[in-house]
Amino acid sequence: MSDGARVIVGVSGSLHSLTALHRAAEEARARQAVLVPVLAWTPVGGERNYRARPCPPLLRAWQELAEARMEGALEQAFGGLPIGVPVRPLVVRGEAAAVLTELADRPGDLLVVSTGEQGGLRARTRGLMRRSVTRHCLKRARCGVLAVPPSTLHEDLRALHRGIDLRELVAA
Repeated sequence: MSDGARVIVGVSGSLHSLTALHRAAEEARARQAVLVPVLAWTPVGGERNYRARPCPPLLRAWQELAEARMEGALEQAFGGLPIGVPVRPLVVRGEAAAVLTELADRPGDLLVVSTGEQGGLRARTRGLMRRSVTRHCLKRARCGVLAVPPSTLHEDLRALHRGIDLRELVAA
């Protein structure tokens, strides 16, 4: 393994973040680096609301939910931990953009983020938050950043969701 080399990847559990997670695992293997999947979370309603009305039992529950979401993402992506690469998952309380750029603080690190959905107004509206995280990371990271576009499979899944027969797409 390269001396302290890390590939840090933002994980949310979405299909787009799972695509980025797969790419990050490939990069970690190729670089002989540690894969560091990171799931950032904030209290429901935001930090400001939580500070106004703190509730430690709720905070613990949210932390546990975030940890379960990380486990679920790794399970969905790899059936557990990926093989052939050391993995150090992190679940961190904080805004995703800030957490990722603070963690990826070494020149030899590689930060991998998803670009989110591409396409129409509906996709742009849902993806505003993710794209702002990507933009923040591209602008502020102190290491290399790899922005991973959605897999072509995402369009196939959207077509299935809309009820379009994929055989029609292939025949076209």
